[in-house]
Amino acid sequence: MISPDTPFFDTVIVGGGSAGCVMANRLSADPSHRVLLVEAGEDTPPDAVPEPIADSYPMGLFHGDRFIWPGLSAFTTRRQDGSRGTRAYEQGRVMGGGSSINVQSANRGLPRDYDEWAGLGARGWAWDDVLPYFIKLERDLDCDGPLHGKTGPIPIRRILPPGWPAFAEAATDAFAASGLPWRLDQNGEFEDGVFPPAFNNESDRRVSTAVAYLDPATRARRNLAIWPGTRLAGLLMEGLSATGVEVEREGVLLRIAAGRVVVTAGALQTPAILMRAGIGDGAELAALGIPVVAHRPGVGRNLRDHPTLTFCQYLPPRLRLAAAYRRASFAALRFSSGLAGGEASDMYATASARAGWHGLGRRLGLYFLWCNRPKSSGRVRLLSPDPFVYPEADLNLLSDPSDLARMMAGVRTLVRLLVCEALNPDSGDLFPAAFSPFIKTLSRVSRRNALLTEVLGALLDVPPMLRQPALRRFMSGGVALAEVVADDARLEKLVRTNVFGVWHASGTCRMGDPEDPQAVLDPAGRVIGSGNIYVADASVMPRLPTANTNIPVIMIAEKIAAGLV
Repeated sequence: MISPDTPFFDTVIVGGGSAGCVMANRLSADPSHRVLLVEAGEDTPPDAVPEPIADSYPMGLFHGDRFIWPGLSAFTTRRQDGSRGTRAYEQGRVMGGGSSINVQSANRGLPRDYDEWAGLGARGWAWDDVLPYFIKLERDLDCDGPLHGKTGPIPIRRILPPGWPAFAEAATDAFAASGLPWRLDQNGEFEDGVFPPAFNNESDRRVSTAVAYLDPATRARRNLAIWPGTRLAGLLMEGLSATGVEVEREGVLLRIAAGRVVVTAGALQTPAILMRAGIGDGAELAALGIPVVAHRPGVGRNLRDHPTLTFCQYLPPRLRLAAAYRRASFAALRFSSGLAGGEASDMYATASARAGWHGLGRRLGLYFLWCNRPKSSGRVRLLSPDPFVYPEADLNLLSDPSDLARMMAGVRTLVRLLVCEALNPDSGDLFPAAFSPFIKTLSRVSRRNALLTEVLGALLDVPPMLRQPALRRFMSGGVALAEVVADDARLEKLVRTNVFGVWHASGTCRMGDPEDPQAVLDPAGRVIGSGNIYVADASVMPRLPTANTNIPVIMIAEKIAAGLV
C-alpha cells in the first residue's frame, strides 16, 4: 500500500542506462511533469566523467567491477560434449549504462530489420517509422543528406583518410580483398562493403547518453530527480497497474508513488523485474511463490545475441599504435555468408589495432567476427523472488544449425583476408582469442599488470620460430589455426568452445500484436493489459538488428518517449 505522505512522481524510470537517460531528458521537458530516474551505479555528470569512461579507447571493463554488475554471467552454447559454456556477461552499472562502457559503435542496422519488426506485429516500427528518431538522436559530423541528423544530442564520427595510421590502411586493404567496395556511410549505404566504423565520440572523447541527454541544462530542471546508487527492490502493484516502486538507497528501503513506471534495466534484468511483479509465465511464477498478475509467457523468452568470435594477430612494429593514440578500431566489413539458410549482410567483422591497453595488447591486432542475423534464441529464467538474486540467462547460441555453419564459414573468410602482406602474411601469427578469466585479470588496470604485460609483450618480439610454438601451445590448443580451418570437426569445436555473446542481449520483452500470446508489450512499449507500466530498452526488440544495439536502443527510447509526452 502507498501511504498519503509517500513521495510522488508522475514517472519513475528504473535504470539510468542508454535508454533511461533519454527518457529522463524527454519526459522532464514538460516542467509540470515530475520525473525520477533511479540508477544502481554511480553518476557520471558531464563535468565529472571518470577518465576510464571518457577515454576513446573503451576502458570501463578494465577497471574491475566498478562500472558493471559484479558476477553477472550467461550460458553461451551447448558444446559437443553436451556441457553448457558459460562466461561473465558484462552489463553496465553506471549512469549511461552500456553507452558508458561499450566500444562506442554507432551503427543503426538496415531498413529490413525494422520492416521485419513491423511484420512481426510491432506496428509503427517499420524503417520509415523509426528513421525520424534515428535522425533526431544524432549529430553526424561526416555525413549529410536526408538520412542524417545534424542537431541531435549524440555526435557520430568516423576516422577517415588522410588521418589514418598505417594499421587503418592495412586493415582496409585486407578487407577490400573480399571484393567488396569501400563505402563511407554504414548508416546510409545499406549494401555489403568495407566501412570506417561510425562511433559516438567527439574531440576524441566518449559521448554517453549520460553526457548527451543529462547535460547541465537538463540536470538543472527542478522537476527531474536523479538518484544514483539506488537499486530497485520491486514494483508496487495493484492488479496489473503499478502504484509505485520500492528502492534501496543508502541501505534504506524507500517507497515511491508513481503515476507511471518505465523500466529501462536491459534485456536481462527488465524481464526479471516484470516476473517478480507477477507478469510472466503463470506456472513458473507460481512455482516460485509469486502471485500471478498477468500470464505473459513471452517474458524472458526470445533472448537473442550475436554469436561472436575474436582473433588476435601479431603486428609488426610498423602497424602498431602509439599508446597516446586512443581510438583503435578502423575498419568494418559487412558481408554475406552465401550459405543455404543465410541471407544478405548476415555477417560482420571489425579490425582494431589494439587488443588491450597494455604492452601486450599494443603488439596485437584484434578482430571481431559475428553472425549479424542469428536464428538461435534463448531465455532469461527467474531463479528467486529475491530482487537481488540475478536471473539465469541462457543465450543458447548456435542452437540453430545455420548459425554454426555461417560462423564456420565466416572464420574461413576472415582467416583468408587477414593472412596477407598488408597485415601479416604468416598464418602462424593469427590465433583465436578469448576474454578468459586469466586475460580478464591480466587486463585490469594496475601497475603490476602494466609491468607484467610489457614483459610478455617483449617476448612476442622474438623470431617467429620461437613465438609461434608458444602461441600454438597457449592460444590454439597445440595446433595452428590454419590446420583448424582446414578440418570441419576441429573448426566446429573451436567455434563452439570460443563463441560468446557480444553484449547485445535483446528481445526478452518483445513488442507485438496484443493478441499474440508471446508478445509482452504493445507497439507503444506498454505491458499488454497494463495502463501504466512501460518498457523502453533492448528487451523490446522483436529481432536483433543487423548492428550493434546501442544506437537502436537510443532510437527506441526516443520513439517511446515521444508517445508518452
